[in-house]
Amino acid sequence: MKQEIIQKKLRYKFLKQGVKMVSPETIFFSNKTKIGKNVLIEPYVVFIGNVILKNNITIKSFSHLEDVKVENNVSIGPYARLRPGTILSEGSKVGNFVEIKKSKIGKHSKVNHLSYVGDASLGKNVNIGAGTITCNYDGIKKHKTSIKDKVFIGSNTSLVAPITIEEKSIVGAGSVITKKVNKNTLALTRSNQVEIKNYKKK
Repeated sequence: MKQEIIQKKLRYKFLKQGVKMVSPETIFFSNKTKIGKNVLIEPYVVFIGNVILKNNITIKSFSHLEDVKVENNVSIGPYARLRPGTILSEGSKVGNFVEIKKSKIGKHSKVNHLSYVGDASLGKNVNIGAGTITCNYDGIKKHKTSIKDKVFIGSNTSLVAPITIEEKSIVGAGSVITKKVNKNTLALTRSNQVEIKNYKKK
C-alpha cells in the first residue's frame, strides 16, 4: 500500500512537470528518477535506481531502465533492458529486445534489435545489426569491446572481447570476430556455401 502511494505521488509529480505518459498507472518510477523536457513514456515502463533522462526522449512500452543516463533526442524500446552503467548519447537509438549493460552508446549510433551489448564503448554513427552480441565474459573475467566511429556491424555477429573495431570498418553478417579489425577494412569469418546438385532425400 505504501509503495502504491509513493508511485501515485511520483506519477503526479512528473505529469505536473510536463512528462507525457500513456497509461501512467502502468509506469513505475524510482525516487531518484530525473526527467527533462518533452519526454514521452509509453505503458509498462519501469525505472530503478538513479535514472537520468534529458530532453526529447521517447521510451516505448515494456522497457526496463536501471541506473542509466540518457542524453537528448534518444529513442528506447519497446522491450529494451538498460542495465546499470549504461549511457545513451545524443541522438542514439536502442530498439526492441536489446539489452545493454555498463556500456556507452555514442552519438547517433543505433542498436536496433535483438542484440546484447555489455562492457562496451561505441563511437559516433555506429550501426549494430540484429542478433549481434559482445562476448564479454569468459567464465572468469569480464572483458571490454571498443567500437570506433562509423563502424557497421552486420547481423548475427559475435564480437569476442577483449577486442577493438577501428573506424569506418565493416564486419560481415554471421561473423565471429576474435581479433582487432583495422580502420577502413571489411572483416569476415564465414564458411563457404556448399550446394549439392540434384540432391534427393534418402
